[in-house]
Amino acid sequence: MEFDLSWLLLGLPLAFGLGWLASRMDLRQWKRAQSDSPRAYYQGLNLLLNEQQDKAIDAFIEAVQHDPDTTELHFALGSLFRRRGEFERAVRVHQHLLNRGDLATSDRDRVQHELAQDFMKAGLFDRAEQAYKALQGTPFDTDARLALLGLYERSREWEQAADTAAALEKLGTGAFGTRIAHHWCERALELDGRGQPDEAAAALATARAAAPNAPRPLLLAGQRALRLGDAAGALALWGDLEVRDPQVFQLVAQDYAEAARAAGQQEAARQRLTEAYRRAPSLPLLRALARLDGAELADAPGLLPHLAAQPTLSAALGVLARPVEQWDAASAQAVREAVARAAKPLQRYRCAACGFEAQRHFWQCPGCLSWDSFPPRMLDEP
Repeated sequence: MEFDLSWLLLGLPLAFGLGWLASRMDLRQWKRAQSDSPRAYYQGLNLLLNEQQDKAIDAFIEAVQHDPDTTELHFALGSLFRRRGEFERAVRVHQHLLNRGDLATSDRDRVQHELAQDFMKAGLFDRAEQAYKALQGTPFDTDARLALLGLYERSREWEQAADTAAALEKLGTGAFGTRIAHHWCERALELDGRGQPDEAAAALATARAAAPNAPRPLLLAGQRALRLGDAAGALALWGDLEVRDPQVFQLVAQDYAEAARAAGQQEAARQRLTEAYRRAPSLPLLRALARLDGAELADAPGLLPHLAAQPTLSAALGVLARPVEQWDAASAQAVREAVARAAKPLQRYRCAACGFEAQRHFWQCPGCLSWDSFPPRMLDEP
């Protein structure tokens, strides 16, 4: 049987035409798929910029369905879920990405960082800690350590917080000495509460070594010394504190006066407190001077001049505590000025819509332009 070449000549063009037609259909379908995904992506981006998060999430979900291999869409979707407080959905999105075998190392580290933030926001601190620890040695190392530091401080794990802060300082992230001192001070308070005085003293010593100029270790050490009956030791520690940080010293000024009375060093303490008051007059120092004589603030001879110079409500209350027979015109005038000064910030009207405050009543708020949003009563009225 002879082979008819005419069929071959007819079949080749037909096969070529069918192949070309099939390729065009595949190309058209591919282009349609590619165009659908960016359209949904840009639509979601536009909705996000317009603060329409619900619709933006729907658009991004549609885009992910069209192109499930696009990592950036997953990142955007996970961040949106976390911002909306839908932490479980955010975790699922990021864990789905993390389980992909074709994910680049840089993207994997980024996903791990996002997942750690999901756990942190959701209050799953144990899982957040593990997720952040997995980022050590990656480009997110510093961010992870800073997050762990905040996590340990929140959960009051002070020794781990101090170790993390020390590691950050070694990495050149910044100076953490004062923060480490606070960690060991908190640890000392915990140990004292548990009846472990020796360990508490060691923790305070570590705090002072971490930040020699920090005021809190000196303050706590003086309080511990006074509780243990060492009034002279407390005076020495607080005297050092007054030199280093006079403002913080005011927190223990009355305790300083009590320690001076217990140690029989009233005159030396009076000189120090008087000089400190001369440099920076304050009510705690004036109260401490009165305490040296076993008196209250109302009995302090310098109270009225202090009220005239600093008309505060606290000083006015001290004057009001005096017996009526000790009142005079100067006392009444000083109290009147103090009350007027304290009341002035409250003699305002506040917009119920935006919080804008003004000294006069407005029918339309100058801040948010709302009508009838100013109550007719001032802030100091019930």
